[in-house]
Amino acid sequence: MDLYSLTIHELQDLLKKGEVSAREIAESVFARVDAVEEKVHSYIRLMKDEALAQAAQADADIKKGEIKPLTGIPVALKDIVCTKGVPTTCGSRILHNFVPPYNATVVEKLSAAGAVFVGKANMDEFAMGSSTETSYFGPTRNPWDLERIPGGSSGGSASAVAADECIASFGSDTGGSIRQPAALCGVVGMKPTYGRVSRFGLIAFASSLDQIGPFTKDVEDC
Repeated sequence: MDLYSLTIHELQDLLKKGEVSAREIAESVFARVDAVEEKVHSYIRLMKDEALAQAAQADADIKKGEIKPLTGIPVALKDIVCTKGVPTTCGSRILHNFVPPYNATVVEKLSAAGAVFVGKANMDEFAMGSSTETSYFGPTRNPWDLERIPGGSSGGSASAVAADECIASFGSDTGGSIRQPAALCGVVGMKPTYGRVSRFGLIAFASSLDQIGPFTKDVEDC
C-alpha cells in the first residue's frame, strides 16, 4: 500500500487504528516527491526537516489520544501564503529571499489542526497567470501529461495533489486560480465564499476577490 496515494480520511482511519505512523506517511510522501518532482516541478521549496519534526509531534499526540482533523496529514502551501521563517516568493525573483516574520492565519489554523507541511508550491508570478508557466523558478507540468499545463495560478498546488506529492494542498483563487487548475489536473478544488477564510498573510492580488481554498483527492476531504 502506497500511503502517499491515499486520502485524508483513509489515512486518518489508519492513524486512529495505529496501523501507520505520521512519520511513515511523511516519508512515503517525500519518497514520492523524490521520484516525480524533477519532472513535474510542483514545488518551489520543500520543507522536509520541518515536516518530519511535525510528524514526530503528531505521533506523540496520537499516543496521548489527541487526534485533530489533520493530525499527521502532509499538505502543500501555495508560495503566496506567508510562512514564518520560510521564504515566501510568490514565484518571483523580487521576493526570492523574502522570509516572513509571521505565519498567515491559514498556516496557524492548519498547524493547530495537526497538519504536516511538505513545502511551498509553485505558482504563476504574483498569481498573474493561468498556466504556471510564468514562475521565475520554472514551469510546473501537468502530471497526467508532462507536455500540458496544470493550469494556474495555483498550478503547483493542483499538480502536487494529482501527482501524490502531498495528500492535500492549499492555493488562492481570484478569478479561477483554484478552480481552473483543479479541473485541468483532475482533483477537487474549492473557492470558499467571501470572508469564510481569513486572508491575513496572503500576499494580495486583489484583496476583495482573493480567497484561500483547498485542493484534495476527493470531495469528502475537501
